[in-house]
Amino acid sequence: QKLIKRVRIVQRADGYYVQFCVKIDNHEQLEASGFTVGLDVGLKEFYTDSDGYSESNPRFYRKGEKRLKFYQRRFYRKKKGSANRNKAINRLGRQHLKISRQRGEHAKRLARCVIRSNDLVAYEDLKVKNLVKNHCLAKSINDAGWYQFREWLEYFGQKFGRITVAVNPAYTSQNCSNCGEVVKKSLSTRTHVCQCGCRLDRDHNAAKNILTRALGTVGHTGTLINAWGEDTSTVLGSGLEQQVTSLNQESPGF
Repeated sequence: QKLIKRVRIVQRADGYYVQFCVKIDNHEQLEASGFTVGLDVGLKEFYTDSDGYSESNPRFYRKGEKRLKFYQRRFYRKKKGSANRNKAINRLGRQHLKISRQRGEHAKRLARCVIRSNDLVAYEDLKVKNLVKNHCLAKSINDAGWYQFREWLEYFGQKFGRITVAVNPAYTSQNCSNCGEVVKKSLSTRTHVCQCGCRLDRDHNAAKNILTRALGTVGHTGTLINAWGEDTSTVLGSGLEQQVTSLNQESPGF
């Protein structure tokens, strides 16, 4: 029998849910794949990996924005305190919830696939809270769901015994992944061209630098330090409050 540690009632826009927190061993050891990958997240593409593959950005909020505006207009037209206004609030809330769930499921599916396919996954240690202070990009950054994606990467990294490494994002786009020289470029420059002959898509070059930086720190041994050289829980689950080897923590979806 499983021991229920905590019961929680949660209200969502579409109703109430009862969540049961149960202590279980959630670890699943996979065979080594022999592959490592670096991921560079972006707004045009959701991510580009160090092998040159790009995953398209679904832009759930942008696609649902027209519908949201429709519900918002209906909400503002209703009389304050009326039953119709409450119904309009509920419809608007359900639409926001739908988009949020789509974004979360997308991040979860991709993270699970990436983790199961690679022994080591490297990504940038982005401070999303600071990035969204740029009001021109805030909506697009939130719509991309980078933070959720990272949380799921780290969760599945612990679950499947894979190594996840967050690296210093400084100059990953500017440095040449072939020779290491700094090739300055603006955000509008989408192709990396170096004097050494290296010519790559900007994001592909960054992803290769991210992987190189991660391997330079942990090698192939899975040392529990991150690419800043600090002893931290960034590797194998930094998005959690602390590293718990028995995996008693809740998944990011809660």
